[in-house]
Amino acid sequence: MFDVFIKTHFSAGHHLRDYPGNCERPHGHNWNVTVTVRATELDPLGMGIDFRAVKEAVKKATDLLDHCDLNQHPAFRDRNPSSENIAHHLFEALAPELASPRYQLHSVTVGETENTGVTYRRG
Repeated sequence: MFDVFIKTHFSAGHHLRDYPGNCERPHGHNWNVTVTVRATELDPLGMGIDFRAVKEAVKKATDLLDHCDLNQHPAFRDRNPSSENIAHHLFEALAPELASPRYQLHSVTVGETENTGVTYRRG
């Protein structure tokens, strides 16, 4: 197996509804994102998946979150835009784009800082 990953980021504001602390107030982050695709075999060029394909899919998904108030985004109107929920949202958006008989989306990691984050993967 080969785990192919890319790292990127986007900037957005949010607040955590009903949070018992200062994160309940609006604030922003430069969200760090790592997307990992797991390949079971290589293509004829010796790649699990072209980095460019992963970058393009991730850019399309993160552009919809970049420089917005995440609480106003349709995906987060009824749930907090926590790192956990953002990772899950990105995973669901990317899974169909990053799937073939040779590879599939393995995980999405989202961090509010370079020292804190969460990884989502299915079952």
